[in-house]
Amino acid sequence: MTQGITIGQAAAFAGVTAKTIRHYHLHGLIEEPRRDSSGYRRYGSADLLRLVQVRTLAGAGIPLAEIRTILDADPDRFAAALVDVERRLTERIDDLVARRELLHQLADGDRVLLPEHACALLEKLPALGFTTEDVTTARDALVLVRALAPETLDGYVAQIEHGLEDPHYVSLMKLNMRAGDLDPDDPRVEEIAAAIADHFIADPSLLPSLSGLQAREDGALRRELLSHHAEDQKPAWARMTALIEAKLRAAGIDVP
Repeated sequence: MTQGITIGQAAAFAGVTAKTIRHYHLHGLIEEPRRDSSGYRRYGSADLLRLVQVRTLAGAGIPLAEIRTILDADPDRFAAALVDVERRLTERIDDLVARRELLHQLADGDRVLLPEHACALLEKLPALGFTTEDVTTARDALVLVRALAPETLDGYVAQIEHGLEDPHYVSLMKLNMRAGDLDPDDPRVEEIAAAIADHFIADPSLLPSLSGLQAREDGALRRELLSHHAEDQKPAWARMTALIEAKLRAAGIDVP
């Protein structure tokens, strides 16, 4: 009569590791076999069969806490348990597929955060001389507009697209981006603010609008968050915004 095989041999035959077998012992999935005179466990064919069964169910995604109940069940309960496991696996598969699709969208950049027409606007900016940082700033602003004032996004994007058709507007927006890196008291901040305000006064249609927010109970707060985005990181922008708004109001242009 065979003396059985060692844990290492059992692991090799079943396609697992000795550590995994010990883990199965710990969870009560496989009874610890007898030991030989040298103190080594010896696994027989029944032990090996049980090990293969446990490994197969575990590999199918069945939690270890459920495997013992399934293996010890009668045929009807065993079949019903497998149906339930299949249902849960299907749900997991659907969830993983959805996550994979989201990853694909994330890999595609801004399209997970913004609609196609807003992404198309961002894609135009590098060819107009805007830097990668400029595009990121613009994207973040559009994401915030979509989150805080979704009803205004289409009109907001259309206004910016209209402005980008004007080379002078484009040059002013580049200066505006660069001004963020200046000291707030730098005289260039006031010069750029004046030039931008004068351009908006000459053509108010270029002034980006967030119309529609006034219908919201918290519209003023949302507008405040949008109008002063990133000014904590770029203090010069805060001064520029104040200067531009002051000059527009002085010219009789309503600035909420």
